Amino acid sequence: MTFAAQLGAAGLSLPAYGKKDLGAVLPAALAAVGAGHVVRYRNAEQDRQRLGIPKARHVVVVILDGLGHRQLDARRGHAPFLRSIESGVVTAGYPTTTAASLAMFGTGQPSGRTGMTGYTAMNPRTGEVANLISWEHADAPEEWQRQPSLLEEAAHDGFTITTLGKRQFAGSGLTQAVLRGGQFVGAENLADRIDVALGAARSSGVSYCYWGEIDSAGHRYGWESEEWVAALEDADRELRRLASQLPRNTVMVVTADHGMVDVTGARRWDAGTHPGLLEGVRLTAGEPRALHLHLDAGADADTVADRWRDVLGKNAAVATKAEADSAGLFGEILDDVSGRIGDVVVAMAGRATVVDSRSQSERSMALIGVHGSLTPEELQVPLLTAVGH
Repeated sequence: MTFAAQLGAAGLSLPAYGKKDLGAVLPAALAAVGAGHVVRYRNAEQDRQRLGIPKARHVVVVILDGLGHRQLDARRGHAPFLRSIESGVVTAGYPTTTAASLAMFGTGQPSGRTGMTGYTAMNPRTGEVANLISWEHADAPEEWQRQPSLLEEAAHDGFTITTLGKRQFAGSGLTQAVLRGGQFVGAENLADRIDVALGAARSSGVSYCYWGEIDSAGHRYGWESEEWVAALEDADRELRRLASQLPRNTVMVVTADHGMVDVTGARRWDAGTHPGLLEGVRLTAGEPRALHLHLDAGADADTVADRWRDVLGKNAAVATKAEADSAGLFGEILDDVSGRIGDVVVAMAGRATVVDSRSQSERSMALIGVHGSLTPEELQVPLLTAVGH
């Protein structure tokens, strides 16, 4: 069975690269304020038209980490304002995880070009597994991720760019790799970030606001929990306030980096103890929903892929790197990124996971809400827009 056929049989879909994808959002926002010319990888004006973002003096872009379209739709009664401004759906890239998605948002490019290939990725220079959130064992940010930051390009061209997030993210490896540029303003809670965004919106330019509490609640308690709903209600309330106070000729665009699935009670394999999964595999990277298998010297990728297919069955789509490349799973794969992609890659179906007790902590293996694969619950994220009056 081809990889494309495996995806279809498993209920998985490829991202809409180059069309209505997360990589279109920031280019569209830049085009709306007259800065689309700084985007070189894709046509920013076409992105703006495709996403329906009106031209404006200032655009506030908000990323609600972990808010998938399917989750928002299921809890629409708890987010009446967000539901009232939903204008469409875009897809994340692969894998559907924060490091890859923020890179796609910040550069307009998929993970095969940015090298942000998962929560963790093998560092070919050292052979160690690098964490692309904490930046442990990764190279210098500008070396690891070599594609231009669109925020930086716009700032260099004279546009006012403001980034809002927790103070600890200022100058972090991930921020420097994919969202560097402009002024970073640290604000710990969402209400404070909204206040800063309203101030920034009085002048021309683009401001970007990140909010991670929905994702955090989902990981710890599951997206069907009361805690997740409370985080959604907080976001709905504060973004209603932002929209209601936006100056004229200003637009708010809200989206997310991925959705998630709850995996309590679902099928789970441990690659660290399962002999059929360990054979020929030197290390695993990625995450439990989207794995990269880096093989022992001399191991045959087709043989390992067949073995994993036999073990996981309908619970996953498994491809060699060549098959994944042919299918466009990661978009175009650049030569300097290729070594971070596994010799075999595994996209999980349903709510199933594969953990690796050799490298993962008990805490990480116990997460209730997870993401990374290509189910609609993980891949589809909302696009919401509101215009100031």
